[in-house]
Amino acid sequence: MSDSPNTPASPQPHAPRAKGEPRFPDGPRADPAGSHFERRIRSFQPRRSRVTTGQADALQRLWPAWGLDIDGQRVIDLAELFGNTAPVVLEIGFGMGEATALMAADAPGTNILAVDVHTPGQGNLLRLADLAGLTNVRVANGDAIILLREMLAPGSLAGLRVYFPDPWPKKRHHKRRLIQPEFLTLAASRLAPGALVHCATDWEPYAEQMLEVLTAHPSFENTAPGGGFAPRPEHRPRTRFEGQGLEKGHVVNDLLFRRVESDGERDAEERNGGARDATG
Repeated sequence: MSDSPNTPASPQPHAPRAKGEPRFPDGPRADPAGSHFERRIRSFQPRRSRVTTGQADALQRLWPAWGLDIDGQRVIDLAELFGNTAPVVLEIGFGMGEATALMAADAPGTNILAVDVHTPGQGNLLRLADLAGLTNVRVANGDAIILLREMLAPGSLAGLRVYFPDPWPKKRHHKRRLIQPEFLTLAASRLAPGALVHCATDWEPYAEQMLEVLTAHPSFENTAPGGGFAPRPEHRPRTRFEGQGLEKGHVVNDLLFRRVESDGERDAEERNGGARDATG
């Protein structure tokens, strides 16, 4: 028997997406920067995995307000993005977001701009932030290099976190590793003097490389007494991924380096201070 005009239609199965149709119409785009920027060697490898119902719901509901596609087309006003002027820490690569959500909850006076390309992780972090009532997390989708270079103002960041980046263990792939001198120079230009760079990895050869390039870079100084690796600080929670590595006998190394003020920045600050004094 056919439905009458006043009877709700029976639910229809979801039609398959047409080729090129976005998976989440109001969510993160597949390639937000498109062809606007050079196709250089990437430090990340996009992963494809299933998005759960909860993650999909969070992406649909929360991405328009809490999400950011890295298109490289504008400089972000971080105070507008977060709705306040609290310091902003950039986290590159947050996995499924558990540690990020915990750190955001423990430091509500610090804003976290978390970047990744993994759609399930993006949805999960949004879901966790929503469940915990967090307002200091924003999720960015795309290439962190484009974000730093094109979309963040000089000196706008209070910190940088890179936890367990892809180690690219094969020698021919070492050029893909994120922590390289040129990356640190770019990061330094966006970090305010005194900002903390915190890296962690369970791949010891990569840890040694990180220590070497950070120590050699003139914009950073090691906060660990005597140099070398630092103890895991209390603000970095131990993740499931880290626990699995420890069970396998991996050694986790933390590096804590501070962005130092250059002579040019110091001179400019002194000139500006003198100008303020002269004008009363």
